[in-house]
Amino acid sequence: MAKSPEDEHPIKAFGWAARDTSGLLSPFHFSRRENRDDDVSIKVLYCGVCHSDLHLLKNDWGVTNYPIVPGHEIVGVVTSVGKNVKKFKAGDQVGVGVIVGSCRSCENCEQDLENYCPKMTYTYNSHSSDGEKTYGGYSDKIVVDQHFVLRFPDNLPLDAGAPLLCAGITIYSPMKYYGMTESGKHLGVVGLGGLGHVAVKFGKAFGLKVTVISTSPRKKEEAIDRLGADAFVVSSDPPQLKAAMGTMDYIIDTVSAIHALAPLLGLLKLNGKLVTVGLPNKPLELPVASLVLGRRMVGGSNFGGLKETQEMLDFCAQHNITAEIELIKMDEINKAIERLAKADVRYRFVIDIANSLK
Repeated sequence: MAKSPEDEHPIKAFGWAARDTSGLLSPFHFSRRENRDDDVSIKVLYCGVCHSDLHLLKNDWGVTNYPIVPGHEIVGVVTSVGKNVKKFKAGDQVGVGVIVGSCRSCENCEQDLENYCPKMTYTYNSHSSDGEKTYGGYSDKIVVDQHFVLRFPDNLPLDAGAPLLCAGITIYSPMKYYGMTESGKHLGVVGLGGLGHVAVKFGKAFGLKVTVISTSPRKKEEAIDRLGADAFVVSSDPPQLKAAMGTMDYIIDTVSAIHALAPLLGLLKLNGKLVTVGLPNKPLELPVASLVLGRRMVGGSNFGGLKETQEMLDFCAQHNITAEIELIKMDEINKAIERLAKADVRYRFVIDIANSLK
C-alpha cells in the first residue's frame, strides 16, 4: 500500500497545499527525504507567489497532481549538506528556482540549459527520475541536489529578491540571448506586471531607453516616476501608437492574455526583435508581412538554466535590482491568490515563510 505524504520520507515537513480544483490552500503535513550525498537541506525563509502557481492550483493546464504544495521562488538558509557538497555549508543564504532536477547528460544540459531538458524535474507538481513527488516552497523546508541550488548574494534582500528566481531569470535570459542589452538602444516592455516591472529595471541597468506599453493609462506615473521608464505608450490609443511607430529596437512581451501582435511589430525599427515570454492559452495571429517587409523577428524564451540564473542574481546584486513586493503571511495566501487573479498586486506577493510556519 502506498505511503501517505507524511510517512513517505523520514524528515517531517509542513506547508500549505491545495487538494482539489478549488485551489484553496490549507495546512498540510508531509515529508522530505534525508540528505543524499549531493543534497542540500534548506530552511525556507521566503517564497514568491508566481502566476503559474495560480494556474496549477486550479488545474487550468490540466496537469495538476493533487495534493500540491506550490512555490518555486524560494530563498532560505542551508541547514545541512551531503558529504559530496563543497560549495555550500550550513548557514549559507541560497535560492531554489523553477527546477530541481534534469538528466544532466543531454545536449541541452551540457550547454547549461537545464531548463530545456526533456527530463527536467519541476520544483513542485512533478516527479523526479526515481519517482519522488516534488513539493514546493510554500513549506518550512526543502531538500535539493546541490546542482540546482543557487548562491544568494549577501547584499540582495531575501524577500524582494525571491521573485528574481522566476520572474527575474524569465526576463534576463531572453534579453541576453537575443542581444537586447546594447546601451543606447530602445526597449519596449509590453505589460507592467510581475515580469514587466522587472524588465524595466533590467533595461535601465543595461543602459537602454525603456518605453512601457500598456493598456492601462493609470500605470504611466508609476512606470516613469517609480520604476524609471523613459516613456509610456497606451496601446489602446491609436495616436500614441502611431507616434511610436518604427522607434524601438527591441520589444519584450510579458502578456499572457490574447492580444494582437501587429501593432507591436509596427513599433519596431528595421531588424527589430519582438520576444515573447507570456503563455496565452490560445494561438496568437502572426502577421508575416510585417516580419518580411521590416526584416524583423519574433522569438520566445523560457526561464534560464542554473549558470545563467546565478549570473542574473549576481547582476541584480551589482545593480541593486529587486522586485517590488507585498509581503504576506502564509494564512493570507488564499486572499492573495484571489487578488493575483484580478492583477491586484504591485507587483509580486512574497510569503514570509519563516515567520508564518513556526
